[in-house]
Amino acid sequence: MRRNEPRSDSSLIFQQSSRLMWTWFRALWQRWTPGASSFGARGEQVAETFLASLGYRVLRRQHRNVGGELDLIALDGDTVVFVEVKTRRGVTHGQPVDAVDRNKQRRMTRAALVFLKQQRWMDRRSRFDIVTVVWAAVPSPPQITHYRHAFEATGDG
Repeated sequence: MRRNEPRSDSSLIFQQSSRLMWTWFRALWQRWTPGASSFGARGEQVAETFLASLGYRVLRRQHRNVGGELDLIALDGDTVVFVEVKTRRGVTHGQPVDAVDRNKQRRMTRAALVFLKQQRWMDRRSRFDIVTVVWAAVPSPPQITHYRHAFEATGDG
C-alpha cells in the first residue's frame, strides 16, 4: 500500500484492535511481573524501607496465594502484620487510604487467612496496616503515612 492511498475499513479496525491488544498486554505485564520497576513497586520499596526503620522484619513482598495478593507481610515483634501500600502522585483525587474499600479489605483478609494457615500461624496475633506513599514532586522525598491497625478482618472465614 502506498502512503497516499486511502486505507480500507478492515485495515483501520485491525490497527485499532492491535493497538488495544498491545495496551492490554503491557498493562497485564506490568501488573503481574514481580519486581517490575513500576511506580507502585517503587512505593512498596519505600514502604518496606520505612517499616524496617521502625523495627519491622519484612517477610514477604508482593505475596500471592489462592486467597489474593498482599503487598507486604512483616513481623512487628511477634505480631504478623499484613500491609497494603498505596502509592500516588498527589491527593487531588482523594487520599490514598480511601482506596482500601470493603472489597479490598475482604480480599486481603482472605489472602491473610490462607497465608496464616499455610504457615501454621493461626495462633499468632495479626493485624492489617496501610502505608500511603505520596510523591507530590519527583525530586523531593515522598510523604509516608502509616496507619497501624487500619481495619479489622472482614468477610467470611
